[in-house]
Amino acid sequence: MREIVFDTETTGLNSGGDDRLVEIGCIELVGRVETGRTFHAYINPQRSMPAEAQAVHGLSDAFLADKPLFADIAEDLLAFLSDDAVLIAHNAMFDFGFLNAELKRCSLPPIDLARMVDTVAMARKLHPGAKHSLDALCTRYGIDRSHRVKHGALLDAELLAQLYIEMTGGRQIGLGLSGAQTQERGAAKADLVTAVPAQRTFRAPRPHAASREELARHAAFVAGIKDALWLAD
Repeated sequence: MREIVFDTETTGLNSGGDDRLVEIGCIELVGRVETGRTFHAYINPQRSMPAEAQAVHGLSDAFLADKPLFADIAEDLLAFLSDDAVLIAHNAMFDFGFLNAELKRCSLPPIDLARMVDTVAMARKLHPGAKHSLDALCTRYGIDRSHRVKHGALLDAELLAQLYIEMTGGRQIGLGLSGAQTQERGAAKADLVTAVPAQRTFRAPRPHAASREELARHAAFVAGIKDALWLAD
């Protein structure tokens, strides 16, 4: 199964107002294993960057000034997302809201929300009452985020991909019963094992019924037990 883990950075929180998408990062998974294929783009929002948003992701007006408009990257983005891949995001309605708002501005159809998987909702079911931020969940699952100084769409998507794999069974999901196989994940490998030996040596069944002599010796032994509990009144 093909899945896309993605994250966005924006100028603010209001996808239905004046705020715009400024970065999107996507990671491809096939069978819960990262394939190495990614999609990443910075986007010129055609508006100024609020100071509070820049403090979160570090993207300034000057940096974004020569970046493409969303309309310029929409076709490539939709091709990467395809029509059937599951789309995974942290607090997914936020990311879907901005993505679909940008598609609407380009007169393109929205992404179907039926494709959405929200890892915040997953975390709430797995760890009720705990903190569900990306940072808190990375700490819980032992995922290194020391290189995350500021938010970044591709970096956060990479962390979220690792987190999603752990929350859905970790590397144990690679265990199968059909034979020994290997799936590459970068330089690392997840080995699939088999429960059926490649060759089996036939052995005749060993005798297990007691012989007459063994039964006689057992009866004599039992008869010699003094004050047996099963003979008490």
